[in-house]
Amino acid sequence: MSISKAVTSKITYPDNIGERLQIERLVGATQIVAPSTGNDVVKGLTQTPKSLPPCYFYDDRGSDLFEQICDLPEYYLTRTETTILQLFAGEIAKITGACELVELGSGSSSKTRILLDAYQQLGYPLHYLPIDVSAGMLESSAKQLLEDYPLLQVYALAATYELALAQLLPTQLPSRMICFIGSSLGNLRANECDVFFSQITAALQVGEYFLLGIDLRKPKQILEPAYNDSQGVTAAFNLNMLEHLNHRFQGNFDTTQFEHWAFYNESEHQIEMHLRSVRSQIVELRALNLKVNFALGETILTEISRKFDLNTIKQQLTAQGLLPLHVWTDQNQWFGLLLCQLQA
Repeated sequence: MSISKAVTSKITYPDNIGERLQIERLVGATQIVAPSTGNDVVKGLTQTPKSLPPCYFYDDRGSDLFEQICDLPEYYLTRTETTILQLFAGEIAKITGACELVELGSGSSSKTRILLDAYQQLGYPLHYLPIDVSAGMLESSAKQLLEDYPLLQVYALAATYELALAQLLPTQLPSRMICFIGSSLGNLRANECDVFFSQITAALQVGEYFLLGIDLRKPKQILEPAYNDSQGVTAAFNLNMLEHLNHRFQGNFDTTQFEHWAFYNESEHQIEMHLRSVRSQIVELRALNLKVNFALGETILTEISRKFDLNTIKQQLTAQGLLPLHVWTDQNQWFGLLLCQLQA
């Protein structure tokens, strides 16, 4: 996809909020949430076993459902990371000094408020650059932030991480911190992590910062309920991927003929989330000229969520030139927050 230019929309709100907000969609289709060709869908559904990229979770409804997941009683991840941030955001702000906050997969930016509060209390200027595939989520969350932080400047990018990181302009503040919180690193396989870290280093200047949140290894009795909640919100989130494909590619997936299935693969240290066909069926995606056969019980892998060992991830980051300065965890050692600095 060409990214030689971007489409900019300036949003106007009461009290001059629009003067402090820019939202850009990187060039592509009118929807940015996934490559417009659908080649990744064809590849994933024609291989054995079948799989789909997690980016197809995040149309506007999928983003809303994920925000609901974060508030579920079984989903310990958000609560635990939030507690760590509440305890140590002030320390993070003192270490970095005044810096632009870039957040990958910003969603509703709820945890970002903890960081903004810490920088505001130290009297630092507030510059926030959220990146998310859902332009609707970006606009709604940015509007609320600008109402609550009168001195905040927001420059948002509706794009994938790769496209947005390649497009970052030099910051106007003394430094920059790229934030990848919420345990999303777990969605990447080991080789994909190395590529991602190289994209982070390319987007930073020497001395700038990377804030990373990771879910740590723990018993499956704790892990599995977080992905199989009693209210069925995670199941709805998973099944919504099929509705998204229907909309994007003129598909005829019947979500009543698939079921959510998630479990912890102990040998690989990862949660695996699947959609399982409850009968033999044929599904068509007309825009892709694709027909897919499903056997009874056949699955589509929609997401992995790897669980990390702190020492191993610190070694991987250091090998990429991202030196971990501080590591904070909760009292149960369930979650880790790492502040790294790019070395020369």
